Amino acid sequence: MIFLLACVFLYVKLAGAKGIVATTGDRSFAILVENRATLFIVGLLMLANWWLESFKWRRLMIGVETVRPWRAFLATIAGTSVGFVSVNRTGEFIGRVLFLAPENRFAGGFATALGSIAQFVVTLVAGALGLLILTLAVLPLPWPVGWISWALATLTTLVTVIALVLYSYPGLFRQVLLLVPYARRFEGPSKVLARFDRGELIVVLLLSAMRYTVFGLQFVLLLRSFGAGVPVWSMVLGVPLIYLIATLIPSVMLTELGVRGSVAVAVLSPLGGDAGLVLLATSVLWMINVALPASVGSVILLFARIRTRIEPDL
Repeated sequence: MIFLLACVFLYVKLAGAKGIVATTGDRSFAILVENRATLFIVGLLMLANWWLESFKWRRLMIGVETVRPWRAFLATIAGTSVGFVSVNRTGEFIGRVLFLAPENRFAGGFATALGSIAQFVVTLVAGALGLLILTLAVLPLPWPVGWISWALATLTTLVTVIALVLYSYPGLFRQVLLLVPYARRFEGPSKVLARFDRGELIVVLLLSAMRYTVFGLQFVLLLRSFGAGVPVWSMVLGVPLIYLIATLIPSVMLTELGVRGSVAVAVLSPLGGDAGLVLLATSVLWMINVALPASVGSVILLFARIRTRIEPDL
């Protein structure tokens, strides 16, 4: 239903009487050719983005299992292929833990979840700041500025505080998880959460912020290079709001592209953005950051050496 609504929104915005889709379609190929250098830089930033994530994952695996840098990178890319077919890519951890020894996979899953919370916290904080500044500056938003904006800002702040508390106190996070009846059977592996000290949590949070900065920069570069017409400061504030809304909306596989595209158009068009070029930038970013790694990750899963049984100690 979300995907269908997103498609309807995009159709209304892009296929109206002015023929935005047709006009952009005629020049899309030319735009991509003219910006080959930008696409190359965005591709390099994609590699940097996933390398940072693999480094963060290795830090989280300390105490669970020693993972070599290259294998951690392969596991991270392989995880994108599983995440590609799960809601909001929450299944990425499944592809990663397959690269661990079978006896360490449940503990590795709990530690990986902590890293996902760190990334979620960064997305919430940046999005809340962008929403707050846009509201205070009385800039155009997809909804009427007023109580709706303040209600969203309040709700986002509340969710941010809850997520930050759970991340800052992994022991509390573990206790919350164990309240779920099915999760109680994993009480032993979940003890890995108790080993993270404050310093390690800060390092993981900083790595998550670096990742966020990288894919935020990618989006800004594409919007600027494609001539989307969005002022720089509007992009700096609008992009975090796009990531926030897109993260909170459930999506899977190609529906993610439709949802992200509709959200980007809804946020940036009132700020002066060309709807067609905003959609083009969103689509290119999704293909480089998600579709391409997921394709490579599926090949990695086919040929990687993955243990399927617990090997006895010799």
